[in-house]
Amino acid sequence: MGITLEVNGRTIEAVKGETILTALNRNGMQVPTICNIKNLSPSGACRMCVVEVEGRENLIPACSFPIEESLVIKTHSPRVLRARKTNVELLLANHPDDCLYCERNGSCELQSLSEDLNIRERRIPGKKSPHKIDRSSPAIIRDPSKCILCGRCIRVCEEIMSTSTLDFAYRGNELQIATTLAKPLNFSNCTACGQCLIACPTGALIEHVQFPELETHIHAPGKIVVAQYSPAVAVSVAEKLGYKPGTDLSGIINAVLRRYGFDYVFETAFGADVMILEQARIYSEKRSGLQEYPLITSSCPAWVQFVEQSYPELIPHLSPLKSPQQLMGSLIREWFPRLYELEGKEIVSVVISSCTAAKSEARRVEMSRSGIPVIDLVLTTRELARLIRLSGLDLEQLEPDKPDAPFHSNGSVGLLTGVAGGEAEAVVRTIYQRKTGNELAPAKLHRFRIHKSFREMMVKAGNREIRVGSVSGLANAVELLKEIKRGKRKLDLLEVMACPDGCVNGGGQPLSMDEKIIRTRSRAIYDIDNGSTLHAAHLNPAIERLYNEFLGDPGGEMSKEILYRTYTKREVLL
Repeated sequence: MGITLEVNGRTIEAVKGETILTALNRNGMQVPTICNIKNLSPSGACRMCVVEVEGRENLIPACSFPIEESLVIKTHSPRVLRARKTNVELLLANHPDDCLYCERNGSCELQSLSEDLNIRERRIPGKKSPHKIDRSSPAIIRDPSKCILCGRCIRVCEEIMSTSTLDFAYRGNELQIATTLAKPLNFSNCTACGQCLIACPTGALIEHVQFPELETHIHAPGKIVVAQYSPAVAVSVAEKLGYKPGTDLSGIINAVLRRYGFDYVFETAFGADVMILEQARIYSEKRSGLQEYPLITSSCPAWVQFVEQSYPELIPHLSPLKSPQQLMGSLIREWFPRLYELEGKEIVSVVISSCTAAKSEARRVEMSRSGIPVIDLVLTTRELARLIRLSGLDLEQLEPDKPDAPFHSNGSVGLLTGVAGGEAEAVVRTIYQRKTGNELAPAKLHRFRIHKSFREMMVKAGNREIRVGSVSGLANAVELLKEIKRGKRKLDLLEVMACPDGCVNGGGQPLSMDEKIIRTRSRAIYDIDNGSTLHAAHLNPAIERLYNEFLGDPGGEMSKEILYRTYTKREVLL
């Protein structure tokens, strides 16, 4: 039953039980909020969304007040604006004054609120927080002095990612957000997914920036600097450069990186193609239809670490393959020097990824060859945008380039790994061809493209039914695995992505929690696939060359030596 609200003299309809904030937003009316996260239960912690309700003595937090009757509301009255301004001034009282040097300068919600409310001086002095910066994680840096206690990182970590690494600690004036026993992140169960970075409104949580380290290599004589960039990067960096969200800038990225000083530029999508072929072979070998759990993908480093430390009983069911960026890194170390007669040269391998967990993954001992990491540096999409701006190039005048051989593809299937459900869809295409000898039309796999956290489909290949699922968000994955264990759901192959909606919403992406923008990134990848004429990894001639000249057969001795890895239980200290 609808309820009539009068808001700033305008009449709108609300649904009984929904919050004032939900009703306002649905009717195109905005009020500022810091602590609120869409689709999560309201906390009302920041009090920034307060509104004036006729007949109520106190201001009401719009995010947590349920509508039960008709109301007369003022969202920007003088009293409301004074309250919001005071709230921001209190947050600024002990906040650091290093905006010029802060990674979030220009994208800080506290900074934006201060500007909107015309706060130009510190009216309320406060004692500065003595917290130390935590740089222990290879992926994430914590600066508690910039934390405004909104709790968004806690809620994302617990309710969406199911890790609960962070929580409120102490009480009163001593209240802060911390890990268990306030130890550094490297002691915790953090998977480095980076979703807390996207949720954080200030610079309290940022990625471990490696962009400055690149400068020491890029122009060094005698070094061969090689870059690979992931599919999600190409369709999202545009947002940071003034282009329409979802614009595919892969050709521009190739040109910019070469102009900047990279000697070779490759696509991680090539590594994804290799992974897909190997995954199809592993599936064919391991599926007997009797296993309790399906074959589970291992392309997401945050998911892999989560399994190793929280669900080690699932390790036997994980695919033994490395992630696409690590597959590419291994091929760049092993095959690339032979092709270009670069044996003995120092190769600096750089990954540009939407994933902050790739930074931690690159430092893992299991990912090294003879003790040397196959990936030297990992930059996020945000770092790439900084690099492009620093280059000083006019992108409008730049001619798009193609990536270098041999690590490129004329097809689109490797790009699908950037979206949730994409890897499952790509692997099924190859499994189907291997079992039937025919190609499977992409249109028949449409259920992998619905916008849901869990996607499931049954594909009939010859006389065999293949039950395939895809889930994104670690909390959703945990619930699905419980269903599988109880026998309520049966799957043969399961793709798991730690970040909701997959890599297009990775922790290293442009900072946005807007579902429309994230869907636009996914749609851009689907549009590329829909317009492609090469829809399967096994049809890629560059992949065929790799196996003919170097790897042999999928699952062969060379493949297992450089593309496979083993998983072991990881003990979490805290």
